[in-house]
Amino acid sequence: MYKIDFNRPIHIHFIGIGGISMSGLVELLLSKNFTVSGSDSKETNITRNLKEQGCKVYIGQSADNVDASIDAVVYTAAIHPDNPEYARCVELGIPMLTRGELLGQIMSNYKTSIGVSGTHGKTTTTSMLSEILMLADTDPTISVGGMLPSIGGNMRIGHSDVFLTEACEYTNSFLSFHPTMNIILNVEEDHLDFFKDIDDIRLSFKKYTELLPSNGYLIINSAIKDYPYFYKDCDCTVITFGTDAAHSNFSAANLRTGNDGDYCYTLLYNNEAQAEVSLKVPGEHNVLNSLAAIAAAVTMGIDVHTAVAGVSAYKGVDRRFQVKGQCMGFTIIDDYAHHPAEITATLKAAAQYPHKKLWCVFQPHTYTRTKAFLPEFATALALADHVVLAKIYSAGREQDVYGISSADIQKLIIEHGTPCEYFEEFAQIEEFLKNNCEPGDVVLTMGAGNILEVGEHLIGK
Repeated sequence: MYKIDFNRPIHIHFIGIGGISMSGLVELLLSKNFTVSGSDSKETNITRNLKEQGCKVYIGQSADNVDASIDAVVYTAAIHPDNPEYARCVELGIPMLTRGELLGQIMSNYKTSIGVSGTHGKTTTTSMLSEILMLADTDPTISVGGMLPSIGGNMRIGHSDVFLTEACEYTNSFLSFHPTMNIILNVEEDHLDFFKDIDDIRLSFKKYTELLPSNGYLIINSAIKDYPYFYKDCDCTVITFGTDAAHSNFSAANLRTGNDGDYCYTLLYNNEAQAEVSLKVPGEHNVLNSLAAIAAAVTMGIDVHTAVAGVSAYKGVDRRFQVKGQCMGFTIIDDYAHHPAEITATLKAAAQYPHKKLWCVFQPHTYTRTKAFLPEFATALALADHVVLAKIYSAGREQDVYGISSADIQKLIIEHGTPCEYFEEFAQIEEFLKNNCEPGDVVLTMGAGNILEVGEHLIGK
């Protein structure tokens, strides 16, 4: 693998530069005086921001965007060998790295490098831990998969030996990392266009744990099935968290909710009360996310009360139960949930938010995921009072060869007894909502694609 010397800036080109995680790495390289160029399929606020920082950004991907002045290229999982820029790099013999490989090389430059992994909750937990680290004046460098208001984006350039990032399992990306602390939130079936089955996924997380040095730390959810499997061949220090105090170093007791579904609880350490935690985000799943963040912080030597204050200060990140505004008296909330477990957690949280009727506007993400979890999607979505479905979003990495569509989910949702419509175009969805939603209703736009545009168009953003 090509190794980058971060003390000797070079010209690096990014294929897919506008992605949330790619753009953060671009900002870090720019801060170290690298020359950066890149391309993406469309112009966004992210690409415009990178241009303002001095980055050359091409809209549209073409072989003409690549020439011999480029020293190395970084690409995302959505880029395949038939991509014109990828093919041109091969032709010119330009060294190429995946996003995960670059991130791993960056991590190796820090004394404390923390990777937050799991099928769900990575962005929220990373954001909560970010709040703690900043409150504790650790001056961390942070790469998060969402726009976090307190750092003004998705990247914070610090000046200490602490680096915090999300660690994604897709295409085994996180196996290129160099962590000193791993957080495993949960391990469930997902990304079955890459992994064979749940055993394959578990093996990937086990290999991720084995990257830890002997003086490293594993923070793991004790509710994960047979969780000792992941560290049985490691000599790292293991810290557990979860709702079961008997099997968790950090746990929660006396759970209760406020008027907006925000949770409060008593933090326990080895079954002894430490402090009261009042979250500013709804949903019981966020109790677990906060426990993981607190466990990591305290393990790093941060005072427990500072850790509690940090998670209590967290008010959310873009696309995670984000209240967008109102249209004709009904409230629009947006969420990134795209897996049945995430949908269930988000809809349960939404049920505790003040509303008359709860509408869920869902855009399935990838054909493989939709086919693999078809009954589970229907069961999860049926928790809403009314469901509206958009077309499947391919994420740019799949072709429609699976014989599956949103109409298949619609049929099963209706069988559950929940009303459900399916529209091919966003304009049709918007018109239906305006004609059917009433003041006091909540409309939850949901999915990992561009479904948020429906809500933003309705409120005039």
